[in-house]
Amino acid sequence: MKIIRSINKIQSLARELRQKNNSIGFVPTMGALHAGHLSLIKRAKAENDIVILSIFVNPAQFGKNEDLSKYPRTFKKDAQLAREGGADIIFAPSAKSVYPGNYLTFVEVGSLGDGLCGKFRPNHFKGVSTVVAKLLNIISPDALYLGIKDAQQAVLLKKMVADLNFPVIVRICPTVREKNGLALSSRNIYLNAKKRNEASVIYRSLKSAKNLAIKGERNPRRIISFISKSVKSGSKGKLQYVECVDFKTLEPLKRIEGNVLLAAAVFFGKTRLIDNIHFKIK
Repeated sequence: MKIIRSINKIQSLARELRQKNNSIGFVPTMGALHAGHLSLIKRAKAENDIVILSIFVNPAQFGKNEDLSKYPRTFKKDAQLAREGGADIIFAPSAKSVYPGNYLTFVEVGSLGDGLCGKFRPNHFKGVSTVVAKLLNIISPDALYLGIKDAQQAVLLKKMVADLNFPVIVRICPTVREKNGLALSSRNIYLNAKKRNEASVIYRSLKSAKNLAIKGERNPRRIISFISKSVKSGSKGKLQYVECVDFKTLEPLKRIEGNVLLAAAVFFGKTRLIDNIHFKIK
């Protein structure tokens, strides 16, 4: 497995690989890899000749009071996991090379970035879409692999790829969970065993709400209220939001029908966790 830090070198190598008719699957990450990331690598490996994994803690998607300085950086461990998982190349550029001193250009994502997490993290998705656009431009992969745990991010990046005519297939892959249902996240390492167990209430609540909808509940307010009460009664977690939206537009639903996304963000101590569940109602 190769580790490349230079933008020019990864561009040159990717060009060479494509000239030899190798298909490239790309998995963008901020490191602190876990089984969820490895599932993306595995899927990319099954569908492509070469898998390129990026590890870059993107400063443009962190707000002033967020955890950029504390975000886990475990490159040595990540490289070992990536190698074992089947990645062929790690691209790990520096922040200075991605955003040089005179950097001015950003990608706006419109209304898809305004709701859900975007309400509480101004400019977060502008930072996400900008860095992914840059990485797609640098690597020019055949397919991009994203996890549905970050549903808003996946939806808006898929839209960005379409809007900007990137010749890339977007694969949105299932969430990988711990045995108790807690969605795997790089931020889970901040939780002690008690809070880790408590945090499983998010998925249980979402899953129960889905069952209510399947059984006939069509009022989004009742579903949202149910999730909120379930999280509050089942844990000491502090809700930031619970939303019921259309899975494509991310607009709040007036009636539960079509492609439904239930999403929540909950603080356990200072650790913010997100999770979601999606389903179709005819």
